[in-house]
Amino acid sequence: MGSRARARRAAAMLGFLGLLCAVLGAVMIVMVPTLIKQQVLKNVRIDPSSLSFNMWKEIPVPFYLSVYFFDVVNPSAVLLGEKPQVRERGPYVYREFRHKSNITFNDNDTVSFLEYRSFQFQPDRSHGLESDYIVMPNILVLGAAMMMENKPMSLKLIMTLAFSTLGERAFMNRTVGEIMWGYEDPLVHLVNKYLPNMFPFKGKFGLFAELNNSNSGLFTVFTGVKDFSRIHLVDKWNGLSKVKYWHSDQCNMINGTSGQMWAPFMTPETSLEFYSPEACRSMNLVYKESGVFEGIPTYRFVAPSTLFANGSTYPPNEGFCPCLESGIQNISTCRFNAPLFLSHPHFYNADPMLAEAVLGLHPNPEEHSLFLDVHPVTGIPMNCSVKLQLSLYVKAIKGIGQTGKIEPVVLPLMWFEESGAMEGEPLQTFYTQLVLVPSVLHYAQYVLVGLGCVLLLIPIIHQIRSQEKCFLFWSSSKKGSKDKEAIQAYSESLMTSAPKGSVLQEARL
Repeated sequence: MGSRARARRAAAMLGFLGLLCAVLGAVMIVMVPTLIKQQVLKNVRIDPSSLSFNMWKEIPVPFYLSVYFFDVVNPSAVLLGEKPQVRERGPYVYREFRHKSNITFNDNDTVSFLEYRSFQFQPDRSHGLESDYIVMPNILVLGAAMMMENKPMSLKLIMTLAFSTLGERAFMNRTVGEIMWGYEDPLVHLVNKYLPNMFPFKGKFGLFAELNNSNSGLFTVFTGVKDFSRIHLVDKWNGLSKVKYWHSDQCNMINGTSGQMWAPFMTPETSLEFYSPEACRSMNLVYKESGVFEGIPTYRFVAPSTLFANGSTYPPNEGFCPCLESGIQNISTCRFNAPLFLSHPHFYNADPMLAEAVLGLHPNPEEHSLFLDVHPVTGIPMNCSVKLQLSLYVKAIKGIGQTGKIEPVVLPLMWFEESGAMEGEPLQTFYTQLVLVPSVLHYAQYVLVGLGCVLLLIPIIHQIRSQEKCFLFWSSSKKGSKDKEAIQAYSESLMTSAPKGSVLQEARL
């Protein structure tokens, strides 16, 4: 009886543990999603106590700027009206460093900051040196010529004379370093002297001169501490709620984030919207597919075909016009009125006429499309590659001899890729805190429920087996008593005397 009692107590204890595990698992199924959400919100908001704050302040991801130039092979022939031919040179790779300063938390659940950038040339990653010479359109000369198109002939002749005196030509031969970070040009000094507000820059002129050791403007974004629904969204840029570059309210709106983090808990229906000071507009990327980056689940977002479409193809973009062919955006209104256009590299995803007008262009999605891989639960980018091209619209301007007989063409100047991927210790910390721990909690709830069910079955099985043993014992005991009665009756019959004559009768038989 002692062993049976112990077995019953053990079964009861296992049953209690099973019930406890099942209850805990059920509670976790209800509570874990809320706990994970609270943990994520705590760690992605812009707050000094959050896990991602230092990542937001001093971006640990190594960013690289890769620049490709279009070297004009036949500049003399272009001046005679022939089709331009270009040769892609590069990449010329720069390590990009970013850090935020002047971080100020405001009373309305926003934070204001300036983000500074600097670039360092990486010879080991580059296919060439900054001392390499590139033949490309002279933006100052051809841009100024386009701006004088509708001016009186007398002014055009004066400009032609000024260009000749200063030795300015339609095409220039400059080093990569000069094109990137600036070169002294007598035209700049002349214009700044007599027309001081015409150019937004003083001294040297370079395509990226304004970006090195400078900031992209004062951003004010929502922290998400008090109101999660607006987390990371831009409230103002340089004190503005909308810009004044474009011709419609929709195009002038400052939408989305500052382009570094987005709201968590994304779905395939989510889009990535951000404001780009360099493009002077808000951009919107759309979901393409899910994937995995270094063990972390991601959503890949890409540019829609309508991003740089003209107003005829996509009416909401009408505010960015005047437009040319679809697939390129006129940014002259935010680039000192020079006829500059933004697009995908090699005019990918644009009207085929653009690439056909220039020899040496070969657009393809593998090399020239952009993407962002974002962890959907936190809204933090894991891997990105943003590729854009800058082009100049050129043509002969009557009265300005330097433009010769150039046929109207959108001539690509260069394209660049900004890329970065989380790695090292930041990646490991991110994976542990925001991927591994939530995953363990997620699966633990089902393990507890399963374990509870197993432990609950043990006392049930024990009870069933105990009842079976009792039944068998009772059955065998009852059957044994009947046998004893039969044996006893038989024995008594043997001991009873046989009737007379019965033995003789049997012997005769």
